[in-house]
Amino acid sequence: MGHKTLYFGLFCIFLAYYIYIPIPEGIEEPWKVQLLDASMKMISLTAMLLENMGIITYEEFYLTISSVLLTRPESDRNLTVLDMDFGGVPVRLYMPTGAAERRRPAVVFLHGGAFVMGSCKLEAYNFLNRMVANRLDAVVVGVDYRLAPQYHFPVPLEDCISAVKFFLQDEILRQYGVDPARVCISGDSSGGALAAQVVQALKNDPEFKDKIKAQALIYPGLQLFDTLMPSHMENEYGPILPRKVLIKLGCLYVTRDPALPQAMWRNQHMPQEHKHLLKFVNWSAFLPEKYKKSHVYTEPMTGIFNASYLHLVAHTSPLVANDSELQTLPRTYVLTCEHDVLRDDGLIYVTRLQNAGVNVTHDHVEDGFHGALAFINSPFHLNLGHRVKDKYISWLEENL
Repeated sequence: MGHKTLYFGLFCIFLAYYIYIPIPEGIEEPWKVQLLDASMKMISLTAMLLENMGIITYEEFYLTISSVLLTRPESDRNLTVLDMDFGGVPVRLYMPTGAAERRRPAVVFLHGGAFVMGSCKLEAYNFLNRMVANRLDAVVVGVDYRLAPQYHFPVPLEDCISAVKFFLQDEILRQYGVDPARVCISGDSSGGALAAQVVQALKNDPEFKDKIKAQALIYPGLQLFDTLMPSHMENEYGPILPRKVLIKLGCLYVTRDPALPQAMWRNQHMPQEHKHLLKFVNWSAFLPEKYKKSHVYTEPMTGIFNASYLHLVAHTSPLVANDSELQTLPRTYVLTCEHDVLRDDGLIYVTRLQNAGVNVTHDHVEDGFHGALAFINSPFHLNLGHRVKDKYISWLEENL
């Protein structure tokens, strides 16, 4: 009995050590955030253990947990909500029911989830998209693209492009009463990366380039070239999204090869032929001085790790678009959070867009952290989530 008590006590100490990190000073509702962060780490640890036991994969465990938060399409007196397909891609459509004085704006929302989990039907995204539709009197489309690793890159991106192209057809816009000059493509986290790539792709398409007025990117992850930026080091253990989880899930977007996360952890994963693209993600050139702090730039090592799929990494990273490609982009909203491992992706994109002459609005949330939009309704209600939501919707109101 004494040995069992000792082992249990040691296990509890280990578990507490594993899941506990100090919450950064100044964060609102710190005890709630501490509890949420500990819960996320417990889920990650459980997923890792079950995967190592061969019971279920890491990402499948996350999908199983999140499936309890999926919602049905529920219409009310203000909105008609329908699940349907756009170009063979599942979407959830939100349409205001009242008569409109003129054709309405539209928002296409691409959900986050590190490309491997999530859905526009999750409670938080459903709540957000309903609010956008109501506040803006807008048509909103949530896209349920196929997920990695069952469908590696470029399938998720191709699904998003297909759904957006379908929606932007003249006859479809007329059918839903949408003004073709007032469409925004938006997304959070990995959905922000997909939104940026969709806009980059379609701004060079003569059929669609004039139908995207704006893009909105909420704490987006925009590159996999450099995994040792200041934000990666400062927020290595979270909150909510640790660097280790970011790398593990990000790698699944292109491959299941377990060697890639190991190489990416050391920042030695890029092939030699992509060395010339590192200038576009060089944080020492693009980060504002206040975010550089005492960090010293070290260029990621190339040519050490070789695999046939590595050429895909460049194509998943909208941040490496050249300046001439950026110059044609529409007005842009970028929201970044201070305590976010992906913070510097957004900050660099803001600088590069500004340098290219793009109309950019940047909101930086000093006490923010990654995934805040997931915590805007019960049982995970955080004031931070509502502040991020309100900043996003206010920008849409002013710019659509």
